Amino acid sequence: MLDKSIREIERERQGLQTQEKKLINEIKKTAKQGQMGAVKVMAKDLIRTRHQIEKFYKLKSQLQGVSLRIQTLKSTQAMGEAMKGVTKAMGQMNRQMNLPSLQKIMQEFERQNEKMEMVSEVMGDAIDDALEGDEEEEETEDLVSQVLDEIGIDINQELVNAPSGAVAVPAAKNKVVQAEATGAEDSGGIDSDLQARLDNLRKM
Repeated sequence: MLDKSIREIERERQGLQTQEKKLINEIKKTAKQGQMGAVKVMAKDLIRTRHQIEKFYKLKSQLQGVSLRIQTLKSTQAMGEAMKGVTKAMGQMNRQMNLPSLQKIMQEFERQNEKMEMVSEVMGDAIDDALEGDEEEEETEDLVSQVLDEIGIDINQELVNAPSGAVAVPAAKNKVVQAEATGAEDSGGIDSDLQARLDNLRKM
């Protein structure tokens, strides 16, 4: 709207400037003819025309200033609308964020993570115990064989020296039985420890 008014004022000003040039030419022509009365009248018209041109310049400047202020207000309004939209979006996001629920989720995550670590630790210990049990079993068999071999050597030596009688084999058997019983007790202790840890995990 203002731009249209500014263009119309500019057209009027240009028309007055054209008229000003014509008046100047007429004044010169009339002055050459010696018609001083007509020259004075046209001179007054020329002055009024120039004043009007100046007014159009001022009015155009004022309208341009108003247009600039309006544009600034529009920019400020657009900025306000943008901030309003951002504020609304932030409010919706804050309403959607349930802090107690998030805290509960984080606590559950921490609990499950701790449980997973404990499960991994128990499984690792169980595997280590199983492998260690196999190694201990092999070592136990080797040791028993070695002991029996040593006992067998002693028995053979005693058989050479002694005519007849009881042999120390029962004693050796008792030692083997005691060793097996001890191994069974140790295995039972390990199984009990693993079972207790698994029970604790089930309670979590």
